Amino acid sequence: MLTKRKIVPNIAGSFQKIIGILQALILAGFGVHALAESDFIAVGRFSSAAPGDALPYGWEPLEFKKIQRHTRYTLVQDDGRVVLKAVSEQSASGLAKRVRIDPREFPIIDWQWKVGNILSKGDAYKKEGDDYPARIYITFEYDGSRVGFFGRIKYKALRSMLGRYPPLGVVTYIWGSKAPVGTMVKNAFSDQVAMFVIKSGPQNLYTWYNERRNVYEDYKRAFGREPTNISGVVIMTDSDNTGQSATAFFGDITFRKN
Repeated sequence: MLTKRKIVPNIAGSFQKIIGILQALILAGFGVHALAESDFIAVGRFSSAAPGDALPYGWEPLEFKKIQRHTRYTLVQDDGRVVLKAVSEQSASGLAKRVRIDPREFPIIDWQWKVGNILSKGDAYKKEGDDYPARIYITFEYDGSRVGFFGRIKYKALRSMLGRYPPLGVVTYIWGSKAPVGTMVKNAFSDQVAMFVIKSGPQNLYTWYNERRNVYEDYKRAFGREPTNISGVVIMTDSDNTGQSATAFFGDITFRKN
């Protein structure tokens, strides 16, 4: 049982989330090359596992130095299939998988998710509200030819801090609390992370939803340029800033040609 304590927004911890995601999914030529199966690539095939199994191949825990409490991820049976369950209690961590996918060839991402609650203190526009019951990050590998002079300076500074170049951009699909569905907002900690509100508010709780997005078009909308190759996928449920709790479920994640 969690003990009561005064909740202070963990702004340093939230910045570590962004840095940690950038650091974990630096591709630099060492990523896992996703294998196409005809017209699709199965990145997260949770339904093929058994309840209580270890995580499917390629998925790794993503934890942050300044955040001590970690979200728990387990494979469970729900609604007749095996899915990934995430439970966050004033905590934050994710699951990450490195891939290399050409978004021009496989522009469509499909996934399923449901949440048990929203975070009443969550706010996509504020650093102290940077918590979501469910979100999926798609990262894109760095290409120096895609940025200007000052952009290259910024990325060189990040390379010095992280050890390698971070992604050129990140598209995130979130289950928000207040922001209207369809909204796109840049993350409060980094303008290289664009967040798209797919679901929002309490009216959609306890229900499975099938989602489909054109990540190729979403990247162009967010950053105004052609995307590079997709370098990674991250799943995260977090509630460390708001000091609340969240439960979410994630189904299979697939990239498709159309």
